[in-house]
Amino acid sequence: MKIFSINPATNETIETFPTLSKDETLELVERADQAYRSWRTTTFDERKQAVTAFASLLRERVDDLAQIITREMGKRISESRREIEFCAQIAEFYAGGAESFLANQQLESSDANVFIRFEPIGVLLGVMPWNYPFYQVTRFAAPNIMAGNTVMVKHAENVPKCAQIIADLFEQCRLPRGVYTNLFIPTSFVEAIVSDLRVQGVSLTGSERAGAAVAALAGKNLKRSVLELGGNDPFIVLEDADIDSTVEFAVKGRMTNAGQSCVAAKRFIVVKSVADEFLAKFKQSMSVLKIGDPMDDETTVSPLSTEQAAVTLSEQVQASVDAGATVLLGGDRPARPGAYFNPTILTDVTPDMPTYDQELFGPVATVYVVDDEEAAIQLANDSSYGLGGSIYTRDIDRGRRIAERIESGMIFINQPTKSQADLPFGGIKNSGYGRELSHLGILEFVNKKLVHLGSKSS
Repeated sequence: MKIFSINPATNETIETFPTLSKDETLELVERADQAYRSWRTTTFDERKQAVTAFASLLRERVDDLAQIITREMGKRISESRREIEFCAQIAEFYAGGAESFLANQQLESSDANVFIRFEPIGVLLGVMPWNYPFYQVTRFAAPNIMAGNTVMVKHAENVPKCAQIIADLFEQCRLPRGVYTNLFIPTSFVEAIVSDLRVQGVSLTGSERAGAAVAALAGKNLKRSVLELGGNDPFIVLEDADIDSTVEFAVKGRMTNAGQSCVAAKRFIVVKSVADEFLAKFKQSMSVLKIGDPMDDETTVSPLSTEQAAVTLSEQVQASVDAGATVLLGGDRPARPGAYFNPTILTDVTPDMPTYDQELFGPVATVYVVDDEEAAIQLANDSSYGLGGSIYTRDIDRGRRIAERIESGMIFINQPTKSQADLPFGGIKNSGYGRELSHLGILEFVNKKLVHLGSKSS
C-alpha cells in the first residue's frame, strides 16, 4: 500500500510513500516506549535544547517548508509562511516555559506538607489533520516532548511529505530515536496502537466522526484523550458594529486557509437593522477575491485540499439550494483544473436544511438575519458545535456580557477567532474536549501526582 502526495492546484501526483506493516508499527511502539524510559529522566535544559533547535530549523527553512505545504495541500504561500513562523513560536513558548508550567505546586493544607508533582506518563499517539500540517503536529508534539513524554504521529494521508519533513527536522535536532515517530499507516492500525498497553494517551484533531471513534477506543482501553473537532463558529454582528471593519474581519475570518479551518467564521448572524449594509459590503468584498495559483502572492483564493473536498462542498451547497437556500454569491466551482470552489454566500438557510448544523469546510458563508441581540444569542447557541466565535460591537462591556452567554470554548470581541501560543485552544459539545496551547496544553498528558510529606507537626 502507498500513500500519495497530490498537488490540489493541479490534481497531479507529487510523490508516493510506502506504508508500514502492523508488525513494523508495533516495533516502533516498542522503540517509543524504550525511548520514554530514558527521555523522562532528562532535564528541562536537555529537552529545551532539542525543541529550541527545532524552532531554529523552522525559521531557517521557512521558505522551502512553506512551499512544501502549499504544493501538498494548497494553502496560499503567504499563509504557509505564517504557519511555519507560528510553529517556531509554539516550540519556543514550550521550550522556554515548560519548567515553570510543570514546577511543583504547593498545596494549602491545615495539617500536612503536600504538593503536586507533574510527571510524564509515557507514549502518546497523535492523529493529525491536513489543514495546518505543521501547526497541528507542533502544538501536540512540542509540549509533550518538553513534558518528558514520547510521541507518535499518524498524520493525514494527503500530507505525507509534510509528515516526513517534520520527522526529519526532529531527527536533525538530535532528538533520541523514538522520542518522535512518524507513522505511515492506514487508519485501521490506530485501534491496535491505542489498545497497546505501552501507549498512555491519544490526541486527535479532525472530524466529529473520527473523534467519536477515537474517543470510544480511548474509553474502552482506559486511555487519556484530547479531541479538537469541527466547528460552526458564529460571527455576530450587532447594530452598533463598525460595519466597514466588521466586513474586513468577516472576509478574513471566513476565507483564511480557503475556509478550511475549524475556527473559521461560518455562521454570520446579523441584526436586521444593519443586515442590508453588511450583506452588500460583504458580497462586494468576497466577489473581488482572486482565485489562482497558491504559489502566487497575488492569489487570494487557493484550492481546497483535495478534489474530493471540493466535490463534498459542492454537494453540501447544492443540498441547501435544493431545500430553498438563496445563493447571493458563487455557489459553484470555477472552470479550471484543480480543487477550487468559488467564494460563496448563502442566505435563507433554515433549521430543516442539512447545512444548518453542518460544518462547511471551504469558502462558503451562511448569513442569518435576526431581530435583535437576544435572537442572535439563541441562534449562535443553536448548534451541536461549540468551538469558537466572535462578536462585533462598539460597546466592549456589551460584547463581554454576550460572550458570557455563548456556548463555546473560545469567544473573541471585534476580531475573528485565532490561535496564539500562550492562549488556550479547544471547545465544548461536539467540538471536542481538552485544551491545547498555553500552559493548559502541557498539562493534558501528565500525571498530577500528590506527594504527602507528613503532618506539619512532625
